[in-house]
Amino acid sequence: MRFTYAEAMTDPSFYVPLAKAAEEAGYTSMSVADSVVYPRDSDSTYPYTADGDREFLEDKPFIETFILIAALGAVTTRLRFTPFVLKLPIRPPVLVAKQAASIAALTGGRLGLGVGLSPWPEDFQALGVPWERRGKRMDEAIDILRGLSSGGYFEFHGEHYDVPALKITPAEPFPILVGGHSEPALRRAVVRGDGWMHAGGDDLDGLLGRLNDIRKQEGKAGDPFEVHVISMDAYTPDGVKRLEDKGVTDVIVGFRMPYAKGPDTQPLAKKIENLERFAETVIAKVGP
Repeated sequence: MRFTYAEAMTDPSFYVPLAKAAEEAGYTSMSVADSVVYPRDSDSTYPYTADGDREFLEDKPFIETFILIAALGAVTTRLRFTPFVLKLPIRPPVLVAKQAASIAALTGGRLGLGVGLSPWPEDFQALGVPWERRGKRMDEAIDILRGLSSGGYFEFHGEHYDVPALKITPAEPFPILVGGHSEPALRRAVVRGDGWMHAGGDDLDGLLGRLNDIRKQEGKAGDPFEVHVISMDAYTPDGVKRLEDKGVTDVIVGFRMPYAKGPDTQPLAKKIENLERFAETVIAKVGP
């Protein structure tokens, strides 16, 4: 089992010391959240809170995902970084391919690119991208990331993107991890991705079962595949073993409620204490 430390919406000055502490404590990865804008007016609901409330996001600091990963990659040597998740279809995929390949090259391959659909129509509107057909746009964007990061000239002619033959340098490949709980998201993770990222909440066993069914249907049951999950089982050695038995490869753990409204008041020292205690009580007991 591999362990991902999750921290977001906190004092931006905390991220560098937290990344250093997580690497020293034995975590495999650190997740990096993605949020571009917060609209004043919105009828949208957040899919991963019980009542759909989105107000916990207001006034929370979000450093742009690739910029934060570059900063953290520069002060670590082993820690992997997994966007959780990058809102891919609101961005130009050729630019994302360039950004991700650059990060992968600078960090020695320490990027697992988590991608997903934004739940906010306002994100699409703010960046001049149609909300309609966003799933198809996502599929095409993933194909473009894969093609451009593989090296050599690549061209793509689809419904939403038309890319003439071109290449990027460095063309550093990176795993693509697809987030989401819907049937299209699970199928996208299997067919186009290298893994799946669970956002918590929903019936994990049911989602894992459906994911395995799709992998069998697509003839990929034996292929390498990352499964990143949020689960209370991740907080005990016995629970980690249960998750391993279900095919989970990575657990995402955090030590405060991310959906609380208002500023994060937890001190840096307490955050480091929490991540180190977990490393001592769980990671050290189930590690290789």
